[in-house]
Amino acid sequence: MEKAKKGYNKMEKKFSVIMSIYKNDNPKYLRVALESVCNQTLKPNEIVLIGDGPVPVELERIVEEIKDKNTNIEVNYYPQSINHGLGEALRLSVEKAKYNYLARMDSDDISLPDRFEKQMKCFEEDNSLSIVGGMITEFENEPSNIVDRRILPLDDKGIKKFMRSRCGVNHVTVIFKKADLMKAGNYRSDYRQEDYFLWARMMKVGCVFKNIPDIVVNVRSGRDQFARRGGRSYFRDHMAIFRYMYHEGLISFPRLVYNYIVRGAVQFMFPNWLRTIVYQKMLRK
Repeated sequence: MEKAKKGYNKMEKKFSVIMSIYKNDNPKYLRVALESVCNQTLKPNEIVLIGDGPVPVELERIVEEIKDKNTNIEVNYYPQSINHGLGEALRLSVEKAKYNYLARMDSDDISLPDRFEKQMKCFEEDNSLSIVGGMITEFENEPSNIVDRRILPLDDKGIKKFMRSRCGVNHVTVIFKKADLMKAGNYRSDYRQEDYFLWARMMKVGCVFKNIPDIVVNVRSGRDQFARRGGRSYFRDHMAIFRYMYHEGLISFPRLVYNYIVRGAVQFMFPNWLRTIVYQKMLRK
């Protein structure tokens, strides 16, 4: 017992936080997001920030402020001259990160103070895990104004079953092993749904998933978020992933057809008001 306790307290597994920033990011939101990462009960060893194309000097100044203020955390910023999108920025951040455990964070969300401690403890207790996610709340305007939450299955079997039709991991919450991520081919920019495509490829190579039941990230939301989850390109990206899953034996043909029908109705045919109701009342649990 004493040995396990000592191992947990020491937290020998070092980890990096990977983030992307771009020109439209709000400087105030970025500062809050970075501070939530730095003010953890278990602090990261490194923060890797990719500047996805030219970014305003205000954003770079905040990165420097965080770096100067948190000298116990290595902050590495890699500006890029061209905007290639989130998938490519995350691919680069993974390659640049020094440690085998990588925690995702968005530039406008808020990590709860004990997020990293809870998730890294899972890896300490079960080294077979490839990825550990958690639950999210969503807020408008002020962090206290919670408007929604997304609750997902907890164990590997439940997550993979859920993944046959819907994304079973909240992307902004994950910590994963870099080695397993690379085994699945790292992030790619083929589709806008770069996270779902990555999870499918990680499933294909036998990675083990886990979600903890705790809320670990408070996500900045907007009234138009569900409206953005529709249209031809959004539907096309999802179906490309499902076709990949079918061809790789991850889902059956009837499931592929089912996904075509349901996704087609919700994302392509439903008006925004009806899509919002479906997501909030039926697809958020």
